[in-house]
Amino acid sequence: MSRNEDAVILPAPGNHTATVIWLHGLGADGNDFVPIVPELGLPRQHGIKFVFPHAPVQPVTINNGMPMRAWYDILSLTRMEKQDIAGTQASAARIAGLLDAERAAGIPGERLILAGFSQGCAMTLYTGLRYPHRLGGLLALSGYLPLHDRLATEAAAVNKNLPILMCHGQYDPVLPMVLGKSSAEILTAAGYPVDWREYPMQHQVCAEEIDAIGDFLRQRLALG
Repeated sequence: MSRNEDAVILPAPGNHTATVIWLHGLGADGNDFVPIVPELGLPRQHGIKFVFPHAPVQPVTINNGMPMRAWYDILSLTRMEKQDIAGTQASAARIAGLLDAERAAGIPGERLILAGFSQGCAMTLYTGLRYPHRLGGLLALSGYLPLHDRLATEAAAVNKNLPILMCHGQYDPVLPMVLGKSSAEILTAAGYPVDWREYPMQHQVCAEEIDAIGDFLRQRLALG
């Protein structure tokens, strides 16, 4: 494992044949989901490099302007009608750059998975659906689809049928499940193959969900 000011990186065991870029939630950092990797039930020599980027530190409006790690400013959580377009686009450009770097290193786009939790989930959906090269799939955990009214005109055709696993807690007090479920319905109506899972939990992950994530990675990356 290596840590720097930009990310936590878990090198691939065995030959590096795939990469998962996993985005944390508001106020956390790239260390947040590192402990989940050993719980995914992947083969010992699975060949997956995990990259956990750190979001930049910036003031967050709904938290009284307190500086914290955030992919974009959150102006309102009432109906998501006020959104930080510039901040979202800036983080999306950075995340796309990470995907580009993996492709430049020889990893096929179909073996790149973008994952995220909460605000990281929003960035996963925003970035992945607009990325101009084919990806392997999206893991969208306890979040929502930001700027959904722009998707029809901005979505990349090459990822129009990209498999998406969406998971959410039924009792989530931070991002109520209706936000995730309505986002899944928007994506399904747009033709995306969404696998929606809900669990009796709050704003967190659970063992059953971790199993589903492991299954998704094994299927999408054809792991034994």
